[in-house]
Amino acid sequence: MAQKEWIESESQTGLEEPELYRVIMWNDDYTTMDFVVEVLADIFYKSYDEAVAIMLDIHQKGKGVCGTYTYEIAETKVQQTLQRARANEFPLRVTMEKD
Repeated sequence: MAQKEWIESESQTGLEEPELYRVIMWNDDYTTMDFVVEVLADIFYKSYDEAVAIMLDIHQKGKGVCGTYTYEIAETKVQQTLQRARANEFPLRVTMEKD
């Protein structure tokens, strides 16, 4: 006897979109603008123009949003950025906050 398969819609299963988090990079007096642009391109996959625009926001406003991601991805990007900053002896501050 064949088993019946039941297909449930998204509304029936109670699935919800995951919460999103913004990755924030903060301005400091030591981290170079070139380094910030490099990190935004390499870790956050921003184009050169996007990276420069975010870097200028960080420089002029004190902080800038690098991107919005699920918790695990945001946390990974924060850690990757901090590791690269420390390896290059920059005191760069990067945090994440709920969107």
